[in-house]
Parts: sequence; C-alpha cells; structure tokens
Amino acid sequence: MSTSTPEAVKKLLENMQTDLRSLSMECKKKFPPVKEAAESGIVKIKTIAARNTDILASLKENSSEVVQPFLMGCGTKEPKITQLCLAAVQRLMTHEVVSEAAAGNIINMLWQLMENGLEELKLLQTVLVLLTTNTVVHDEILSKAIVLCFRLHFTKDNITNNTAAATVRQVVTVVFERMVAEDERFKGIVEQPTPVQGNTNRRSVSTLRPSAKDAYMLFQDLCQLVNADAPYWLVGMTEMTRTFGLELLESVLNDFPGVFLQHQEFSFLLKERVCPLVIKLFSPNIKFRQGSSSAASPAPVEKPYFPICMRLLRVVSVLIKHFYSLLVTECEIFLSLLVKFLDGEKPQWLRAVAVESVHRLCVQPHLLRSFCQSYDMKQHSTKVFRDIVNALGSFIQSLFIVPNTGNPAATNAPAGGSGSGAQAAAQGGPGAGGQGGSLITQAAFEYRGTWIPLMTVSVQGSAKATYLEMLDKVEPPSIPEGYAMSVAFSALLDLVRGITSMIERELAKEEEEVAVRREANPDQNAQAEPAHLVWEEMVSACWCGLLAALSLLLDASTDETATESILKAELTMASLCGRLGLVTPRDAFITAICKASLPPHYALTVLSSNLTAKNIQCMRTLLNLAHCHGAVLGTSWQLVLATLQHLVWILGLKPGVGGALKPGRAVEGPSTVLTTAVMTDLPFISNILSRLFESSQYLDDVSLHHLINALCSLSLEAMEMAYGTNKEPSLFAVAKLLETGLVNMDRIEILWRPLAGHLLEVCQHPNARMREWGAEAVTALIKAGLAYKHNPPLRLQLLLLNPLKELSNVLHADIRQKQLESVLQILQSQGDSLGPGWPLVLGVIGAIRNDQGESLIRTAFQCLQLVVTDFLPTMPCMCLQIVVDVAGSFGLQNQELNISLTSIGLLWNISDYFFQRGEAITQDLEREEAALQKQAREKGEPLNRPFHPAPPFDCLWLCLYAKLGQLCVDPRPAVRKSAGQTMFSTIAAHGTLLQQSTWHIVVWKVLFHLLDCVRKSSTTADKEKIESGGGNILIHHSRDTAEKQWAETWVLTLAGVARIFNTRRYLLQQLGDFFKAWEVLLDHIQSAALSKNNEVSLAALKSFQEILQIGTPVKDSAMPTEALALAVMGVPPVLIDPLSASGPGRHLLRSDSMLERLTRYNGAELQAPPQGEESALEDAALWWSAWNTWYRTGTDSTRPPSGGTGTDRPSFVPSQPFLTALVQIVPALYQHIETGFSMEDLRKLGVILHGAVSIPISSDASPFILPSYTEAVLTSLQEAVLTALDVLQKAICVGPESLQVMYPAIFEQLLLFVEFSCKPPQYGKLETKHVANAKYNQAEWVALNYVPFAERSLEVVVDQYQKTACHKAVINEKVLQNIIKTLRMPLGLKYACPSESTWKLAVSSLLKVLSIGLPVARQHASSGMFETMWPELANAFEDFLFTKSTPPDNVSIQEFQKNEAIDVEVVQLISTEILPFANFIPKDFVGQIMTMLNKGSIHSQSSSFTEAEIDVRMREEFSKVCFETLLQFSFSNKVSTPQEGYISRMALSVLLKRSQDVLRRYVDDERLSGRCPLPRQQVTEIIFVLKAISTLMDSLKKTQPENVDGTTWAQVIALYPTLVECITCSSSEVSSALKEALGPFKDFMQPPVSRVQNGES
Repeated sequence: MSTSTPEAVKKLLENMQTDLRSLSMECKKKFPPVKEAAESGIVKIKTIAARNTDILASLKENSSEVVQPFLMGCGTKEPKITQLCLAAVQRLMTHEVVSEAAAGNIINMLWQLMENGLEELKLLQTVLVLLTTNTVVHDEILSKAIVLCFRLHFTKDNITNNTAAATVRQVVTVVFERMVAEDERFKGIVEQPTPVQGNTNRRSVSTLRPSAKDAYMLFQDLCQLVNADAPYWLVGMTEMTRTFGLELLESVLNDFPGVFLQHQEFSFLLKERVCPLVIKLFSPNIKFRQGSSSAASPAPVEKPYFPICMRLLRVVSVLIKHFYSLLVTECEIFLSLLVKFLDGEKPQWLRAVAVESVHRLCVQPHLLRSFCQSYDMKQHSTKVFRDIVNALGSFIQSLFIVPNTGNPAATNAPAGGSGSGAQAAAQGGPGAGGQGGSLITQAAFEYRGTWIPLMTVSVQGSAKATYLEMLDKVEPPSIPEGYAMSVAFSALLDLVRGITSMIERELAKEEEEVAVRREANPDQNAQAEPAHLVWEEMVSACWCGLLAALSLLLDASTDETATESILKAELTMASLCGRLGLVTPRDAFITAICKASLPPHYALTVLSSNLTAKNIQCMRTLLNLAHCHGAVLGTSWQLVLATLQHLVWILGLKPGVGGALKPGRAVEGPSTVLTTAVMTDLPFISNILSRLFESSQYLDDVSLHHLINALCSLSLEAMEMAYGTNKEPSLFAVAKLLETGLVNMDRIEILWRPLAGHLLEVCQHPNARMREWGAEAVTALIKAGLAYKHNPPLRLQLLLLNPLKELSNVLHADIRQKQLESVLQILQSQGDSLGPGWPLVLGVIGAIRNDQGESLIRTAFQCLQLVVTDFLPTMPCMCLQIVVDVAGSFGLQNQELNISLTSIGLLWNISDYFFQRGEAITQDLEREEAALQKQAREKGEPLNRPFHPAPPFDCLWLCLYAKLGQLCVDPRPAVRKSAGQTMFSTIAAHGTLLQQSTWHIVVWKVLFHLLDCVRKSSTTADKEKIESGGGNILIHHSRDTAEKQWAETWVLTLAGVARIFNTRRYLLQQLGDFFKAWEVLLDHIQSAALSKNNEVSLAALKSFQEILQIGTPVKDSAMPTEALALAVMGVPPVLIDPLSASGPGRHLLRSDSMLERLTRYNGAELQAPPQGEESALEDAALWWSAWNTWYRTGTDSTRPPSGGTGTDRPSFVPSQPFLTALVQIVPALYQHIETGFSMEDLRKLGVILHGAVSIPISSDASPFILPSYTEAVLTSLQEAVLTALDVLQKAICVGPESLQVMYPAIFEQLLLFVEFSCKPPQYGKLETKHVANAKYNQAEWVALNYVPFAERSLEVVVDQYQKTACHKAVINEKVLQNIIKTLRMPLGLKYACPSESTWKLAVSSLLKVLSIGLPVARQHASSGMFETMWPELANAFEDFLFTKSTPPDNVSIQEFQKNEAIDVEVVQLISTEILPFANFIPKDFVGQIMTMLNKGSIHSQSSSFTEAEIDVRMREEFSKVCFETLLQFSFSNKVSTPQEGYISRMALSVLLKRSQDVLRRYVDDERLSGRCPLPRQQVTEIIFVLKAISTLMDSLKKTQPENVDGTTWAQVIALYPTLVECITCSSSEVSSALKEALGPFKDFMQPPVSRVQNGES
C-alpha cells in the first residue's frame, strides 16, 4: 500500500498522535521536558493537518520540530521510551517526511545511543530505514551513519555484530545504487567537463555529482581501511577488519562494474588503490613455501592467512571478470600469481581456492580469448593463457605425485589410500581405508598406486566454488581428498568445451558469410580472417597442456563417465585443430586417443594383451572421430588406421570377400584374453569398421586421397613387419584398400594410381599370405572395374588393365598364377571387347621369365596358343607385331626346350598367316600408320616405331626376322639350329613379298646384326667342358664345350649369309651400298678368321676363298644338292669340285653377281669377260678391300702376344693349317692388285710372312706337322712363304722399272729369314722347347727347325744376288753390305751355330757373293756407295777367322783339318781378291786386314786340345798362310804408296817385338821354376813363337833385300842372343822348335863387309 494515499496520510497522523501521547504518558513522571515537547508536538501535527492540503510536504518542512519530542525521548536512555521513539521515527522515515536537517538530528541522536550501547539492533534498523527510504542523507551525515553501523559491527554481541555487518553491506549497496540512479537521471544531459581532471589529486571529487561523490569517498575509505590507513571521510572509525573490508570491496566491484567503467575517477581508484592493495596483500602467499621452517629464514615470513587470501582471490576474480579491459597489465600480474598458487609447495587450502578461481576463469571462453589476444599474441608479453592451461595440467600431475600434502586431516593416511575412514565415509566414498579396498564403485582416478576419488563439484559449465565461499572460516579448512582434482578436472573440461563451442560457432558463422559473399562476388579470393589468428593462437597455446593433462587423466580414469568426458574433450580438440588446419596438435590428440585404445604397454608385449572396456570405449571414440570428422583428418588417417589395425589384430578379425572384416579364429595372432564384454562388442565393432570405409564415398576427393595414402602407409608398415617372419601378417590395410576401392568405383580413376601402385608392391612381398591378399585385391578391383559401366569406358580400360600387366614384374609364382587365371577369366568374359586392351593382355602372356618354373610357362603358353588360334583375326593389326614378340619370348625361355621349339613352329604359322592375309593386313596397317603419322606431325615429333622408314607390312616381316634372329643366338644349340633353318627358309620362301628398300634392312639390320651377335657370343662363350647333353645323351668331343657349339653356329651362320648373298645377288647389287656390305661381310670373315677357334678361323679363310671365288665359280642354282649342303656347313666350293670347272669344255657361267665378276686364277680360259672402265674400277676396289682384309687378318693373327712371362700359356696361337691357308691366298690376290702394289704393301706383306713363320707349334700337334728333326725338310707353311716371295720376285723381274726398286726389300726379307738359322724367332715372350725335348702329351710349345728354312732362304739370296748384283737399286740400297752383315752372325758363331751346316753354307755363300760383289764394289769405289761395306767385311773376316767359340770335343782330326782348310780358303780370297787391289780400297780396311793377318800368324791355337793333338790343332797351316800373305805383302816391291809400305813395316816390327818379349819371359820363368815344368799354355806359346820365327826367316830369305829396311834387320839380329839363351831349357818340344828357329840364321851369316867398299858403306 502506497504511503501517499489519503487513507495512509490519515492513518499516519493518527499514529503520530498516538505515539506522542504514549511518549507523554511515559515521561510524565520522570522526564517532564519530554512530556511537554510531546504535547506541543501533538498540537503542531493537528495544526499542519488542518492548514495544508499537502499534508506530507508540510510535515516534511516541519519535520525537525515534529521529530524533536522523539529525539528527546531517546535522550532519556530509558529502554521503553527509547524503543517507542525509535519506532515513531521509523514511521516518519517510512513516509518520507524527514528533511535533511531532521535526518542529521536523528543521526546524531542515534550516535549518542550507540555510544551508550543502547538498543543496538533498533539503531541499525533505524539507520537502514533512513537511508533506504529516501536520499536526504548526504556527506558527513551519511558518513556518520555508516561509521555508526561499522562501530556496531565490532561490539561484543554476536547478534549485533552480524546484524551490523549485514546493515553495512546494505548501506554500501544503497550508496552505490543512489549513484547509479543519479547517473540514470542525468543520462543524455551533456555536461561541460571541468578543466581540472578528477584524478590529478586523489581526493579531488569536485567533478562528481552528490551521490557519486558519496560513493567515491566511501570506496576510497574502504581501500584505506583495508590497507590499515586512516579513513578520510568515515570519521570516527575505531576498529576495522581486513576480511570485512575485502568482502565489501568485492561486493561493490561485483555489483556495480558500470560505475568504475563509466567514471574516470573510479577507474583511477581501481588502478591506483585497489590493484596495488591486492598485490601487497598477496605477498605472504607468494613468499610462503610449504614445509619451510620460518626459524631458518632470515626474516620471519608471514604465514598465509586463509580468510584474507581467499577473499583476495575473490576480489581478483571480480577484477578480472569485469575490469579486464581497464587493467590489462594488472590482470597479467594477478593471473601470474594465480598460476603460482597452484604450485605443489603451496598449502593445500591455497591450492584448492586457487584452482577454484581458475575454474571460474575457465567457464568464460570470451575472457580466455581476450587473454590470448592481449598477452599470448603480443610480443614480449607473458603467455598468460598458455601458462594457465599448463599450470592446470601441472597441478593435476602434481596431485598424482604428491598426494595430500598440507591437508591436516589426511596427512597420516597412507599414500595412495583414501584418507581416513571417517573422511572417506563423509565424502560418500568407500569406507575401506588403505589400499586393499573392496571393489571400487566410486568414480576415481588411479595412477601408479595413487588413488584419487572424483566428486561432483559443479554443474557442467558453471564454476560453483566451495572454499571461496567459506567466508565464516578463520582457520584453513581441511580439503577432502579428491576435491582439488575434481575441480581441476571440471575446469579442464569446461575450458575445452567453452573454447571449442565458441570457435566452432564463429567458424560456422564465418563459413556462412563467405558462402554469401562468394555468391555475390565469385571472383573474390578468401582472405585469412584476423579472427582465425586468434583461434589458432588459442589452440596453439593450450593444446600441449591440455593434452598432457587429459592423457594422464584418461590413463588414470576408472569411471566410464569420466573417461567419456575426457575422450569427448580430446575428440572435440582434434576436430577443431583439424578444421583450423593445425596439423601437429590434431595429430597429437588423435595419437592420445589411439594410444588409449590399445592395451597398456601394447608395443612391448605384443604377445599377450588384455583389451579392457576402457580400450573399447576409446576405440569407439576413435571410430566416431573417423566417421564424423573424416574430412578434417588429413594425414592423421594414418594414426587412426594404424590403431584400428592393431585392434583388428587383437580381436582376431579376418578379411573376407570384398575386404570386410569378420570375427575369425586367430591362427597365430597374439594370445589375447578377450573379456566377455569385449566379445559382445565384437559384431558392433566390425560393423562400425565396415561402415567407416563405406562412408568414404561421402568424403571429398582430397580427404579420400588422405585416407588412401594413410592405408598405403599402414600397409607398408605391415609389410615391413612381415619381412622375415612366418607369423600371420596384418591384412587390415590391404582389405580396407580393397573395400574403399570397391565403394568408390564411380570415381576409381582419381584413386586408381596410388591404390593400384601400392597393391602391386604388396604383391611382391615375400610373405605368401600378404602377397596373396595383395593379388586378390588388385585382381578383384580390376575385374570389378572392367565390369562396371564406366563413362567413358576406353581410357579406363587401359588404366585398369595396366596393373595386371605390372604384376608380370613380380617374381613370385603364386602371384603370376593368380594373374594368368585372371587373364583367362578376362579373355573368356571380355575377350571380344578388349580392343585397345589387347597389347596389355598380350604383354601379360608374354611376360614369362626363366625363373618362374615350367608350370607357369606352360599355362602362359596355352594362353598364347589360344590367342594365335582364336583371336588373330579379331585383334587390331597393330597387335600382330606384339604376338610375334610374345611367341619369340616363349622361344627364348629356357625352362622347357619343347616349348621353345614349338614356339619357333608358331612363328612359322604366324608367317603363313601374314602371307595369306597379306593384302588385308597391309591396308589395315597403312590406315593405322597414316593416323600415327598425323599425330606425330601435330606433336612435331618423328614417328617412333621399329624399322620406321620401311612400309608397315614389311616392318611386320622384319620384326619376325628379328625375333628369329634372336633365337639364332639362343644359348641352346638345338634352338639355334632350328631358328637358323626357319629364318633362312622364311627369307627364301616369303622374301618375294618384301620391297627392295626392305632388303636393305634385311641385310643390315637382320643378317649382319645376326652375324654380329653370333660373333659376340662365340667370342665370349665358355670353355668349360659339358659332361652330357642332358639325360644320357653323350656329346662328341668336338662339341663338348659351349665355345665349340658356338663355333658350329658361327660357321653355319656365316655360310648362310654368304648363301643369301649368292641367291639374291642381283637384288643386293642394286641397293647402292653393295661395296659397303661387301666390306662388312669381309669384316665378319676377318673377325671369324681371327677368332681363337681353329674350326672357325679355318672355315672363315675357306669362306674368304669362297667369296673371292678362288676356285670354282658355281651359281647356286647350278650347284648339286650335296655341294649346297656342304657349302652351308662351311666347306668352300674350292674343295667340292675342283676339276669340273677347269675342264676345257666348260664355259663360264655369266651371272649378275659382282662376286663372280672377280678375276679367277685357275687358268687362262677363266679370265673374266672384258668390262667397262667403271666396273673395272669397282672390281679393283673390291680386290683392294679384300687385300686390306687379308692384311688385317694376317697382322692380327701373326702378332705375338704381349706381356706375360715365358711360363704363361698364351690364350691362342694360330694353327699351321690356318697360317698356310692364309699365306696361300697371297699369290692369287697379288695378281689382281699388282698394278697398285707399292713398297709399303710389300713391307706389310713381309711383316706378316715373318710373323707367320715365327709361330711355334703346340707339342700335341707337332707329330703331324714337324718332320722328324733329323730331316732337313721345310714345313708346308715355310714352303708357302718362299713361294709367295718367289711369285713376287718373278713379278718384279718381268715388271717395269718402278717395280724393280722392290728388290732390296725382298733381299731384306730373305735375310731376316737367314738369321733364323742362328737366332730362331721369338713369339712374344713364349718359351719354346726343342722338338727333341718336347713331350707330346704336355701343353708345351715346340720351336720349328728353322735351319732348313734359313738355309733355303740363303740359297735364294745368293741365287738372286748373282742375278741382280749390278742393279741400281741393289747397289743404292747396299744389299751387299746387308748380306755380309747378316752372314756375320753364323760366321762369328761358327761352332756355336745350332747346325754345323749353317756356317759352312754361310762361308761358301760369302765367298760366292764376294766373288760377284767385290768387282762391282771396286767399280763403284768413287761413288762412295760401298764405303760402309768395307769395315763390315773386315769385321766378318775377323769374327770368322778368330771365332770366340771352340770346336766341340768330339770333332775328329780330319774334320778339324777340313775346317782349317776353309779358314785358309778365306785368307786366300783376301790375298787374291782384296790386297792386290789395295789402291781401290780404303786404307783403314787394308790396315785392318794386315793386323788380322799379323794376329793369325802368331797366336791361333785353341787351348782346349789334348797334348797329343796339339801339333795338328795349332792351325799351323793357317798361321803359315797368314804369315806368308802378310810377309808377301809386307815386302812386296809393288808399294804404290808410302802409306802401304809403312803398314807393312809396322806389322813386321810389332811381330818381332812380340816374339822378343815372349822369349825373354820364357827364359826368366824357366830359370826361376827350377825343376818344375812350366804351364802347358806357356810351353805351347813359346813353341808357336819359335815356329813363327822360323817362318819369318824363310820369308826374309825369299824377299828382295831392298824391301826390308834397316830397323827390321836390327830387330831380327837382336832376336839371336835371346834364342841362344833358350838353349838351356828342359823341354824337348821347345828344343826341337828352337832348332828349327836357329837353323835359318845361317843363311844370313856372312863375313863382315869392309867399312868402305867402292865408296859405299
């Protein structure tokens, strides 16, 4: 009921009068003044009521008077009166009839009552009524009223205290409410701001309106009081508590945030007063550490005080919540402090209230976002948001590590226990104390023995605190176990929920806006929103801490609901990170869920693991994640799938048809103990798994690729694991790849490459089960793909069939079997519609390899036979070439010889098909070709196909020939033979279809290529012996190595090619490069001839003779069949029918073959018909080409091996028949090239002949080639060499002058051979044995007996020299000197010559040559041509006459005398042919001759004879002749020059002096030796000297005295006394010789002539 209605006013007046009456009654006796005042009051009221219409207004005006009696009544301090008065005053207040002055009086009166301690509750009630009913109380009165309430709060009486506290709170609220109302009234009125800002001086409030000013003063004083400073405005305060002050501050801040935000003055107070105050009050909490004794610290640390601390945290919560924007820096400090309070070393109660405060923040996601923006995203700022989350996480961790610290009630409980029983019971937890409790039904966390119960602390999304509300507690409360954990847990969940729902809401809104914007403006690119950065930063800042805490809690959780909450938090975080594109955190959360899905320590104990209900719960979450958030998983699919795979592994699910997983008995999987709960979940899980992959059809392409990639990676890991183990591999990934492929068949194209590529890798795995599934998957997908109605179908067909072809590269037979089965199925179901797929299918059939075993090859071959019989006409013609290739590859496989031979038959059938359908195939191929060429032109590339320039149909043939050519070089001789026959037959039978230009390719690319390959294979073939030909077939020794078998192939191939050259010669000639082909053929003949195989090399030379047609020119058609057969075997026609061609009646078969135009050498009637000049030139070119081939063959085959020691056996030494055949070609070839034959050619020929002759023979061949070494016979090779030189020499003889300059070269060549007599040629460094010492069964080399050859050569030299001595070239080239020089060697060796006949022949030859040559030399003396010959001749004489070799011991006396006679013959030559012509001869030479004769005349005996023979063997006859000759010319009267006379005299004086010396030495030695005889040597010498002296005396007797000068005589006479002294010698031999020497002196003994006789002395 309103107080202003007339009834109410009437009632009021009545009540007032009643009150005054009662007062008057009460005070009548004791307090008369009061009684009077009351009565006058009654009159006053009546008067006001009577006079005024607005009674209330006039009452108010007069209120001071109206109130006065009551105030006086209160002054009596009588309880009854006081109560009555206060009630009356209150009534007035209620009707708002109290003026400001009256109110002041009332307050003063109340103050007195308060000081007297009267009616305290009534006082509080009155103040409250006064302040709430009207706004008249301001300034000091107001402050006095408030102080009054405060003072009543601190009385001794509890009830009063509490009432006063409530009143103070209400009064404070009223003050601020008034201010809010005042602001509301003045809203919209713009005031002029005063120039002085309110916050320049903290007490300046001049800018504030009255109510605002009161509020300001009140708030400022509250801060002062809490800070324990004197108030400015609340004068008269006597006592105050901090706790109460903080509560009041908190309520103001919480209830009136607008005041502080709108008014600068209040904001200033917040910043300058409240924040510093809070920070200051926090300090004991910051410094305090649990358990540190205060005594130890230097200054006593103030202990944290629960009531204050808790209230401070409340204030901070309010500040942060409402004034965060104002107090950014301060809030940073508060939040950091808050985080610190969670530390483990703080008291438990402090941590509990701190965690409650943090929880309050966590339910305000927008506030958290502001933190992130203001701090975490600013440089150099504390990462506050991150720190809060991390602190929360660390707090949770610390609870598990240090339980119950600082909780007095639980300190004695065992760690990990559940606290004391009473406490546990109070919490509704298990009553069992200690660890061994009964089954835990209460929700709790348990980790490493620490058990923490979980309580319901607040409703989701609100932070209802317990300890922050304990305002009545002074002592810190005991915190029940698990409380802090429960709050922290709620905080975490609320934090995740808040952030994720806030960001997701905003994301959804943004996506809508983007969509709308894109519709409006499609081209605009989306820019990164700044909001995104905040979201990303928030997630980045908090994910680590969240994940650590959640993972730990998940691990420790024992309650399904709690686990569900944690999983949901992790799931939403993972999804959010995925949407924001934050890969690392997304993967981290998913990893955590994955880890939790598997049994603990799963990785370590794969063998036995218990799958718990919690694992299954986590797994469901994981499946849920994959199912609902598949699109944001990206690369994390891998984590998810890996975990699902492990689950499948543990549950023993096995893949079935189409890749779906079904429960199956694990064969040898882990011995998992599956609980019944898990077993019931099995069908559900396998169902969800299938649904998960079915749902992949709803993923976009990118996400699908992520899924496929993850499955592939997973499969790769499974493959890695399955290496080297027989365990059942994990087939999960392969099965799921198949399943995913099948459900996405409509877009198979986009995922086919990675999918098929990976499955192909699986097919190559060594583990059979794994690759079996790989093959199953890939073939199932291919078949499904081919059956699916694609659009467009063509390209896909190739794409799908390609992996089928790739399977061919897999080495495992089971895979190939599967592949071939699939091919069979495809051929049967889609064979007619394969079209462009044919090449791939044929590729599969043809991809056989030798290592795949017979059965596979057979299967594949059956497929091929099916194709050749049924499908040749239906396939595109371009595939025919592939069919040829495939058939060829079956020929080349080496597992089954029959298949190889059958496939060669198939090739023959295919060639028949080509032959029959030629026209149709040609048209098709030409159409195809035109299309291909057009494509190539458009691309600007050349057309790429084998044998390109040839027409397409010819190319088909060429491919066929090329395949047969490959088979011709197969490792198996049977296949080579069969293929060779087929190939040469096919070319013969179907060659007519080929165009001329194609023949060019046949020659070069097929035939010559084949020859190249055969040559290469033959040269590298193995020389190991082959024991048997498989089974019991014995192999002939001529074919018992691969090399010998290849030799046969080489011979046959060479013969076959030569045959084609003959049958198609007319055609080949028109090709334009016949000469080049001829050269290549010659090159093949050359390399065959140089092969290290006697059979091949000899056959090659025979082929050489054959294509040169040295022998019978027979056209193929005219050749008898046997001859043809022999020719194919490599037997040249020259051996077939040598007579039939040379008969006089046989005419020359003129043919179109250039080969046959070559000149023959069989006789005059075979000369080629005359030809044009050009043709003759071409012929000459062919002959010279043949000569070059011959030269290269000869050079290479006769070149000695390089390197190696004498003991190394060289790899190959040419055989004698080969060398003979080689040399026998020369005479014939020479006739055709003699016109251009030069000195250089002759030199080349000489080198080869020399080389050929030098080659030794293997000892096992020697009995067939060597004559017995006593016979002086030449080998056929040596004969051939001399014949060749003879032909040349005869040609030179009749040739022009230009040819005759070759004489010296021929001499040089022959002289080289002559040297062989003394110095057999070396073949490289090969050690040869003499034939007599060689053992036939050992691999040794036997030197031929070169003596007969050398001697025959010497005879030829002498013979030739006799004919050509006067030839200019012979003179100019010093042939005579060379002959002498060559003969020096046998002459010098003499007895040391290998054969005695050699030196005798040499001497006789020398004498013959000199008898012809010396006159020529004298004749040309002036030209100087022979100057160098004379010293050479002198040396030859010297070497021969004074040889260093000694005659053998077994030489008879007669033999020796014969030999001496030869020496004498030489001296006689000197005396007849040389010395008489001294004037034409150089003086030095004559001097040398003289010295030699001098030497011969003295000392010519050999020291090796027996004494008996000494007289004979002294070569006395020789000495005598020398001496005589010397003396004859010494004293000749025909001295033509003083020089000659001097030489003679000098020779004599030397002779005499030497004799004198020898005699003297002998006399002295004889005397000294006494009776001992002197050495034999010395006696022999003295005897010889004595004989020489006697010879000298004889000569002097015969000479004219005037020819002997005085000194000579003096020397002769001087000898006499010495001779006399020798008489005393003891040797009878010396004595007899002395006698002979002394005898002749008598002829010169005369009486002395008178001094002067006829005037002469």
